[in-house]
Amino acid sequence: MDCVFIARYYCPVGARNTIQELDLIFSLPRSLTLESVLPYEYDVFDFCKDDNERRPSENLGQVLFGERIETSPYKFSFKKDVKCQELCTKVYVKGKPEDKNMLDFLKRGMQLNYQHHWIVDNMPVTWCYDVEDGQKYCNPGFPIGCLVTIDGRAKDACVINSEFNKKNTFYVFNHVAIKITYHNGEGEGWRGARLVAATLEPKSIKNVDAEKPTCEGLPMEVPAEFDSDLKITYTYSVTFEENNDIKWASRWDYILVSMPHTNIQWFSIMNSLVIVLFLSGMVAMIMLRTLHKDIARYNQVDQEDAQEESGWKQVHGDVFRPPRKGMLLSVFLGQGTQIFIMTFITLFLACLGFLSPANRGALMTCSVVLWVLLGTPAGYVSARLYKTFGGEKWKTNVLLTALLCPGIVFADFFLMNLILWVEGSSAAIPFGTLVAILALWFGISVPLTFVGAYFGFKKPAIEQPVRTNQIPRQIPEQSFFTKPVPGIVMGGILPFGCIFIQLFFILNSIWSHQMYYMFGFLFLVFIILLITCSEATILLCYFHLCAEDYHWWWRSFLTSGFTAVYLFVYAVHYFFSKLQIVGAASTILYFGYTSIMVLIFFLFTGTIGFFACFWFVNKIYSVVKVD
Repeated sequence: MDCVFIARYYCPVGARNTIQELDLIFSLPRSLTLESVLPYEYDVFDFCKDDNERRPSENLGQVLFGERIETSPYKFSFKKDVKCQELCTKVYVKGKPEDKNMLDFLKRGMQLNYQHHWIVDNMPVTWCYDVEDGQKYCNPGFPIGCLVTIDGRAKDACVINSEFNKKNTFYVFNHVAIKITYHNGEGEGWRGARLVAATLEPKSIKNVDAEKPTCEGLPMEVPAEFDSDLKITYTYSVTFEENNDIKWASRWDYILVSMPHTNIQWFSIMNSLVIVLFLSGMVAMIMLRTLHKDIARYNQVDQEDAQEESGWKQVHGDVFRPPRKGMLLSVFLGQGTQIFIMTFITLFLACLGFLSPANRGALMTCSVVLWVLLGTPAGYVSARLYKTFGGEKWKTNVLLTALLCPGIVFADFFLMNLILWVEGSSAAIPFGTLVAILALWFGISVPLTFVGAYFGFKKPAIEQPVRTNQIPRQIPEQSFFTKPVPGIVMGGILPFGCIFIQLFFILNSIWSHQMYYMFGFLFLVFIILLITCSEATILLCYFHLCAEDYHWWWRSFLTSGFTAVYLFVYAVHYFFSKLQIVGAASTILYFGYTSIMVLIFFLFTGTIGFFACFWFVNKIYSVVKVD
């Protein structure tokens, strides 16, 4: 029984050790130091092409993330080492406009530090090199080349070799030394061989004789000025190594161990837990001491004496007065509920290992499918709250719930896709995929939202524990800290403090093309964020009620929702301090996609704060005797 190593497949149990060939699968070259966020397909850079090119089918998540996979021309057989095998030779003739354009594009890619991303047996082919403190870093991509600037400064990968020293010169990595490490099945309960690691070392070598390359000599220089004919010969070598110490089940470990800093993750968790303990102590003190005493006192004194009291009890006749713009608030809460349930289920599945980096695109696919299927809770929550607010325009409510926020996200996404299409990037979503997304939205999500709204409007309005007075109570003059804006601004600080370290790793995985696999940490941070948003909102809500300000509906939503504003500020800081993006298109793309993240996070955190405060207010007023 023969077996071929190819993306997403491995040798089944019982396969003989007769693997005939290994296919190297190309993902798209992509910028890593992030001077550009525009990915391009492999063939655009005029590298060697596979004569029998095949394109594996990609799932929805891969298409949305811009992954375009194709087979490579690098062919080799199992256990047969290859030494300096010529792949192809590219000739660029001076005076030919098409050759000049191709070479200029290649040099532009080297200047922006674009990266190859290769896959074999669903494993990324990594470039491992030493970093500070004697540690080794394994990068799931390697540069197509590098540049020595006109002032003699070596950029990016040019620092690895002292021979890369000629000013105003590019050096293309035209040779790769690939090493395949495999496990022969001994002690594993299966026969055959399975790949457990794939690494390479990129080199720049100028082969004098293209027909008989030696893969030795001076670096392959590409002058900045195209003033003479240029010939680039691409070669590769392959070695196989047996290593039974690496278990097939843990073959990703050598990549993952070298990437994130577990100590920093634990520091982040401990930092968040301290904040949670502080807030929990404050809430416990209010609930067990202050509120208990207040309730006991209010229930004992006569009503006339109570009128002379000040505090949260005095606004019982106004605290459940429907808010202004109740339609918009109910729509936001319906969408926020949808996002909250989607996030919880996605992270839970990721913690169980179903959405690991080995399942390419699974995380995004799962999120989109869950969002589509969760239209019913969104419609139900929005309709039920809107009815509680006394609203009667149920058709407008359900339409806004189904279309408003998803429409904003889709419009932003469509504009970003137009920019990618104009720039010729491979990340541009095909027209057929856009139609499929619209079909999922209008064909499944919108009808499910109507179903949820139907049941929400059929249910009676949420019963309030106290009656609402006909005449609104005048709100006394507020101090600076109990005014709406300062309270909202302060409310987002503590929740953001719980997530900002984790946010750094998430942004790295999105924009620096690094793997993110610490879903256990992320799920724990999710729980901590849930608790922090709830407790911070409850505290501020209590302080405002004590100041006899009963406008808590919108304030509870905006207090925790303001965490999204801090997320945006951090994203701006990350853009200027960690990235070196150049070009208007890449800048617009960064902030366009960041805006989508901020909107989703705003609805998510705002919904958490609202329902926490809603529960708190109902709880405290339900135990107070009111005549």
